Amino acid sequence: MALKTLLDRSVKKMGKAMNPVVRASALEMIERAYSEGINVQISAGHRSLEEQAALYGQGRVYSYNGKNYSNLAKPVVTNAKPGQSYHNFGLAIDFFIVSDDGRNAIWTVNSRWKRVAAIGKDLGFKWGGDWSGFKDYPHLEMPHLTPKTNKENSQIISIQKTVNSRYKTNLAVDGMYGPKTRSALIKGLQTELNKQFDTKLAVDGKWGPKTKAAIVTIKKGASCKITWILQAALYMEGFNPGPLDSRFGNKTETALLNYQKASKITANKQASKETWNQLFA
Repeated sequence: MALKTLLDRSVKKMGKAMNPVVRASALEMIERAYSEGINVQISAGHRSLEEQAALYGQGRVYSYNGKNYSNLAKPVVTNAKPGQSYHNFGLAIDFFIVSDDGRNAIWTVNSRWKRVAAIGKDLGFKWGGDWSGFKDYPHLEMPHLTPKTNKENSQIISIQKTVNSRYKTNLAVDGMYGPKTRSALIKGLQTELNKQFDTKLAVDGKWGPKTKAAIVTIKKGASCKITWILQAALYMEGFNPGPLDSRFGNKTETALLNYQKASKITANKQASKETWNQLFA
């Protein structure tokens, strides 16, 4: 079983909205376990509110936002409603062991499983297997990286309101960073590129080849709405750039550098195509 296969599969399963620290730590866990002869793969990462509702509806009578998610034919697997799981914030992963030939998932919680959990804990994760009540053995999370409630997520709410007002995105103001908020930020970036550089991009919120090609590099000293979008995106990923004031100052530069290091991309303190692609791809 090749390490690259485990890593590639895990990146795909985690999804696009993972906190970069959590993503990088998860991949490091896989590499460390592999060096000890244990094949590990991530089975889940970021989970939308609707996906969380479907999971919570297993074994229960449950509806969310007017839609029925009840599935009494399956057993209860979580006590977290939509917005209560760290998966919804991109701060949690689930893992399993893979057979040597890569064909079978192994869910037996044995010494090898517990060793993987220990590696995860060394990297800063908390393990669901340590919980005193409902034990979730595949689960690892980093709750310290983001606020837990919408009230504490006032900055994200402010970002969502600004995007709606500035770019007419009609985004749900829920204080959580998910695919729709990321798409709204991409629309804002496309709008600003069109205004400032006459790029004639389709404002569709999709990170496609034309948008990638049109990206400009910004660095310390820049003062424009593109800088605001960078600041907002960094904050959403868990790296505080200070006041979201559209000014690329010391705090924004530090947040950017820390994000680049955590994401294992070129750490040059400049928001170039590589950085934008990491934020939005």
